[in-house]
Order: sequence, then structure tokens, then C-alpha cells
Amino acid sequence: MATGTEPQSYSGPQKLLHWLITLMVMMLAPIGFYMVERGEKTNFDALTNTLYTNHKTFGFLFLMLVALRIVIRSRRGVPAPVPTLPRFERLASEAVHKGLYALTVLVPLRGWAGVSACPARGILFGLSLPPIMPVNADLAKVILELHGYAAVAMLVLIAAHFAGAMMHRFVKKDGVMRRMMPGA
Repeated sequence: MATGTEPQSYSGPQKLLHWLITLMVMMLAPIGFYMVERGEKTNFDALTNTLYTNHKTFGFLFLMLVALRIVIRSRRGVPAPVPTLPRFERLASEAVHKGLYALTVLVPLRGWAGVSACPARGILFGLSLPPIMPVNADLAKVILELHGYAAVAMLVLIAAHFAGAMMHRFVKKDGVMRRMMPGA
């Protein structure tokens, strides 16, 4: 709800994190689906293990960036909805944004929980993620399957978010998209 004290645009750090997180999803999702399929076909050869290690490392970094984005958002706020938006569009936008925030936290946490339960917590540079679940192979399988389903749900919401942005940019031409563009 608008209070009259909202910023007119997103801050530089908010924009940077938005686009960095977007790029990471574009990298993590296809690699994640590919590495699972490859693992089933190759019984986890060296390349598959490298893909998993990188996916876990960047997935953890993704979670840290999302946490930072949430902190900045809670401190700075966000621009108020454009007053010309119909109620339905405002509600749809809020639902998609809330769903995206929830899934950008839930997806990497499920991945972390799954690799904790495996246990397969190794990441780059010989480091390991701290365990957040007890070792349980059966539970790991369920959690990692849910991790994949949640990633698909996130991609669906990203598609809805992108479609909304394109509608504002090319159909409505109302300046909504400009608020998240670098340099605007």
C-alpha cells in the first residue's frame, strides 16, 4: 500500500541485485536440469560432478544475494504502484513478486537441505556448506525432487514477471519497466 514516502525508482544496489540474480537464475536453472539428467546417464562422471559443485556454489551465492536484496528492500522500500494500474494488475503484480521472493529463498534452501541430507555439501575451493539437515538418503531424494519442482514454479513466475514487464514496455508504455532499468 502506498504511503506517499516510497522512492520513485529502485536504488542502484536494488537494480544491480535484480539483474545479477536474474543472470544467476538464467545460469543455474538450465545447468541444474542438465546436470540431473546427465548424472542419471553417466553415473556422475567428472564433468557432472563439476556441474554439481558449481551449481551448489553459485546456488549458495544466489541465496546470499537474495538475502541482501531483501534487507535492502526492507530498509529502502520500493516505488509505489503506478496509479493508472487497474486493481487486477496491481494484485497480479503483488502476487507474482511475493511468489518470486518466496521461491528465490525456498529453492536454494531446498537445494542446501537436499545436499545436506545426501550428504554432498562440497563446493568450490575445497569448501563445504554447513549441514542444515541430518543425513538421510531417502529424505534427500524427496527434498531434491521438491527443489526441482520449486525451480520450475519459479521459472513460471519469472515468465509471468517478464510478460508483465514487456506489456508495460511495449503495450502500455507507462514507464513501469524504466524504474528497474540501469541508468534510469
